[in-house]
Amino acid sequence: MVISGHTRLIAHLGYPTASFKAPMIYNPWFVDQQVDVKVVPMGVRPEDYAAFIPPLFTMTNIIGALVTMPHKIATCDLVQRLSPTAAIAGDCNAIRREADGSLSGDMFDGEGFVLGLRRKGFNPQGTRALVVGSGGVGSAIAASLAAAGVSALTLYDTRPKVAHALAGRLHQHYPQLDITLMQPDPAGHELVVNATPLGMEGQRSAAAGR
Repeated sequence: MVISGHTRLIAHLGYPTASFKAPMIYNPWFVDQQVDVKVVPMGVRPEDYAAFIPPLFTMTNIIGALVTMPHKIATCDLVQRLSPTAAIAGDCNAIRREADGSLSGDMFDGEGFVLGLRRKGFNPQGTRALVVGSGGVGSAIAASLAAAGVSALTLYDTRPKVAHALAGRLHQHYPQLDITLMQPDPAGHELVVNATPLGMEGQRSAAAGR
């Protein structure tokens, strides 16, 4: 991997850095595409993060950043504008420096989910979707499903206040969307999303359908 004075850099921000995978994914792709861009891991402790962002983006060859744990939520307060998805999710995993030097934040976890659905032959547009779990991942998926044109969205979380808050944020950006808060009954939905920790670390039970 050759880095020259012409190379544009994307910072990969998080802490610790040992688990970072993005440089190994994106850098070979940039080489294949003959694009002179490199992703560079940068370990930043939470207590240093807010002070680190402004000087980072004074560097003229930094064009953006990928953001991972534990900085996704904090990033929302450090950029000048948020995409609807990031605003709804309440966290941000990408920063882009605009031509005027300002910073825009986005969240593409949900976009990746929707892209995966389409690649499997399922178009969410016009469907009724149930999203179980209204945390960071569930919020991002719900926002991207709304952007993809679902006709109705049902939300459920074991913490009702969290689901209500997500519904409110969705309504601000998608006022025409039919949003319902109810028990996680998959009946009547073409798409059911488990955005909870259930199923991880050997857990077998799922909330939907109980």
